[in-house]
Order: sequence, then C-alpha cells, then structure tokens
Amino acid sequence: MRPEPSELQELVRDLHRQGSAWLPAGLGTRLDWGPPVAGPCTVVSCAGLRGVREFNPGDFTITVAAGTPLVEVQEVLGHQGQWLSVDAPWGDRQGAAAGSIGGLVARGLAGGYRQRYLGVRDQLIGLALMRADGVTARAGGKVVKNVAGYDLMRLFTGSWGSLGLITELTLRTLPQPPLRRSVCFQGGAEDLAGLSRWLLGSSLSPERIDWWNGSLAAAAGLDPEPLLLIGLASVDAATLQEQVRCLQERSTLPARVLDAATTGTWLARARGGTGPAAAAPTGATAPAWLLRLGVSPDRLGTLMQAPALAGLAVDMAAGSGLGLAWSDPTEPRPALTSSQVSTLRSLCNELGGHLTVLRQPPDAGLPAWLDAPSRPLIEAIKHRFDPAGQLAPGRLPGVAQRLSTV
Repeated sequence: MRPEPSELQELVRDLHRQGSAWLPAGLGTRLDWGPPVAGPCTVVSCAGLRGVREFNPGDFTITVAAGTPLVEVQEVLGHQGQWLSVDAPWGDRQGAAAGSIGGLVARGLAGGYRQRYLGVRDQLIGLALMRADGVTARAGGKVVKNVAGYDLMRLFTGSWGSLGLITELTLRTLPQPPLRRSVCFQGGAEDLAGLSRWLLGSSLSPERIDWWNGSLAAAAGLDPEPLLLIGLASVDAATLQEQVRCLQERSTLPARVLDAATTGTWLARARGGTGPAAAAPTGATAPAWLLRLGVSPDRLGTLMQAPALAGLAVDMAAGSGLGLAWSDPTEPRPALTSSQVSTLRSLCNELGGHLTVLRQPPDAGLPAWLDAPSRPLIEAIKHRFDPAGQLAPGRLPGVAQRLSTV
C-alpha cells in the first residue's frame, strides 16, 4: 500500500486496531532482502512521503521525507556543491531500482565512504517516526551539535522496520571535494594486505579503501586478480598529487591512477549496477546469493583468501572490514550451497565478525542472521516500541528467525 501523506496515520491506526501485521517500507525495491516476513503482512510504503522539507546550505544540514530517493537528495545538494557521504545501495543503476533515503537508514547500509566519513548513522542528526499504533514522534534536531533526548537515530539505523516507520530525516551534509583521484593496485592477497595495513596506520586519509577479489575485478573488465582501489580527495592539486606519489613509492605493485569519472564507473560495477540483471530487485535475473560480510579489519586478508568465496564477486572495505559478496545472476546454477554459506558464516564469526544473508535461493532455508549475544536486550526494546508485535514480524535484527528448512 502506498498511502498519501494525509492518509498514512489513519491507515496505521486502522492496522493497529485490527491487530494486523504490517511491514514499513521505503520504495519497495528491496523487499526480498533479509528474512521473509512471518505470516500475512501488509506492506506500507512511504513512497508518497517525498521531497526536501528544508535545506540549510550554511548549516550543512538537510531535512527530507523518508521516501525520497537518494539520487534525488544528492542532486539537490549538488546544486550547492554539497553531498551526502554515503554510497548508493547495492544494485542501483542510473536511478533504476534506486533506494529511498529512509530505506537506506532502516537497513543501516554502509559502503566504502565509511572509511573517511563514517557510516550513515553518523550522518543522521534527527528523524521523525510513526509507531505501530500511529503515534508520531521526533528525535534529535536540525543542528549537528544537538544532544537532547534519546539517541533514537542510532537505534533506528539498521532496525529493518521492526521498531517503527521512519517518515522524515535530517542529515549532515559535506562540501563536495573539488579534486578526486584513485590509485588501483592489483596483486597477491599478502601484498595487498600489507599495503592496506600500512595505509591504515599512515597519516593519509583516503575516502575509501576497497578490496575486490579477482572475480569482481574480472567482471569489471580487469585482470582476474585481487585489487585495492584507494580513493583520494583534496582541495589542493599539489596535496592530492603528493598522496598519489606516496602510494606509488610505498608499494612494489604497479599502480594505476584513475580520474573521478573512471572511478565512478568502477564503483558502479562494484555495487552491481552494471546491467539490467543487477538493477532488478526480484526475479530470476537477481543474484541467487547476496551476502553482507563483516570481519575484524586486521583479519580481512584471511577472509579474502577463503575457498568459500570462490565464484562470488566480493567487495570489502579494508578499513571497516564490512562489505558484500554476490553470485553472478547469469550463471544457470547458484555458486554456493547452503552448507558452504554456513561454513563461510562460521569463518566470519571466527574472524571477529558476522554474515547476513540478504538474498538466497528459494530453497536455501538459511536464517538471515543469527542470535546476537544481546538478544534479550533487543527483544526488550522491541517490546517497548511494538508490544503487540505487529511490525515486520520475523525481521528483528539480532534475533534469528526459526525456519523449518535450515
């Protein structure tokens, strides 16, 4: 259901009175991500909540309706030389399957820009929400230094719609860097791991340090070898060139310097946005497997050499240890079995991280996530926000959904 803004609250109140389960949604482009909703459930989209509510270029803040596509927000900011320092969600292709800013926050997605600018939750300074009973609330403010009230912004980031429907967001913006270059190194995993360790401990402050495996490099039209894509930005050309030269002198691997346009093309490929199959949110052309991986950054080199990743395209952020792995949608058979993904999940746990199954074949039967150590606390918070359990049943992060075929 896509109610008009004036109809949304009454619709939610009706669902509450009826005791009906419902799923908060953005534009509905990625409803198949994560665990399936348990039982009959009404999808309530905030696609009708769209547009910029307030933009203060001087304060570097913007307030937008939750259903506004991220590409539209970036376009508005670009006219003032500003931007939101977040990656577009996986699968975007020139606006096709574009996700909403509310959906981006609800899933807590973080891309390579987290290396320098932190995650999306760190860009969020205020939000408006609607509870399961239709009651509205606000948290945070419209200035970066506002510290009043509870930190619901972090609580709702990555909540997958389990606590309430986000209706409006206020975010911190940044000036667009006038100069950008990237340096790409290809070689063995040990060489790349050593370069990454040095870079993370150096005085350089790259925008991103993306580690691709050989499969993803080949899909981008490069040699099928692992690579590091290091994004640099500066206001001064001499400073930028000095950073490039420092990287070239540090490594014995050949360096390839890319301009901003070429880097953007490569990053689009890394997010799966290179063709119609990648843009399709559901259906036979979607990848059979889409996994979100996380490990301790100092153990990333071990993960990248894991046999279980063979046949998958892998894009990891070297600084955070977070990233994605997905199968080729053109392959007639899935690249992995459920048993192999379970083994990969165990490896991620051993390396100080986790694995979330965003997409899987219909008969795979794996839980999207496992029980977190803080499960009792998570369930207590859920009960305070949604005592009747009407919101996103079966989609509470940190609480494994019990499936009949695991």
